[in-house]
Amino acid sequence: MKDRNRNIAFIMIGIGLFMLLGDWISFFTIAALILFFIGVDQIRKRGNTRRGYMLFVIGGILLLLDHFTLLLGVILISLGLFYAKSKKEQRDERYIQKQNLMSSMKWDREPWVLRNMSLWHVVGEVNMDLSLAIMEEKECTVILQGALGDIDISIPDDIGLELETNVVLGQINFNHEKDAGFMNKRVWKSPHYDLCDQKVKLVISYIVGDIDIRIN
Repeated sequence: MKDRNRNIAFIMIGIGLFMLLGDWISFFTIAALILFFIGVDQIRKRGNTRRGYMLFVIGGILLLLDHFTLLLGVILISLGLFYAKSKKEQRDERYIQKQNLMSSMKWDREPWVLRNMSLWHVVGEVNMDLSLAIMEEKECTVILQGALGDIDISIPDDIGLELETNVVLGQINFNHEKDAGFMNKRVWKSPHYDLCDQKVKLVISYIVGDIDIRIN
């Protein structure tokens, strides 16, 4: 019953916005936004990742049909900023740089190797537990960027953290302190950063994102 009421609420909000802003926003745009909201709800509250991202994709297709030039421009700007930032951080040939339309990375279940890397995706999910990470160097830089992102990162308190995260629309939850809405930014550095044996610099930037970072 709760799911039904929530979906009805999303539909009513969408219809209301369409009636108010119909001269500027088309039916496809409103339908896409409704699907995005339901997709976020499915992923974050219900753990239904597959269905959530399917709704994201359908919403993206609707936006593509109605605002192809605008959407393509935003993605190209995001990708250009990604290349510029990656180039600045790149130190040697071992630096990993990847671009994907869709990606799902589960680095929270077994030991994994942490390297200097830059990852960009149109739609992406990243679950990262640094307590399981085997660091290739004493100081690593990880850049995560894209259009739509669901990011969940857990960091042990003995690793020094330098954090820079930006979300145009969405929320940033850092150590249970939540900032939600429009143009969210969080910059933070561990008080004992310079004294730590292992250090990680996180640069996270998404147009629409749900970012959750915890220090344990």
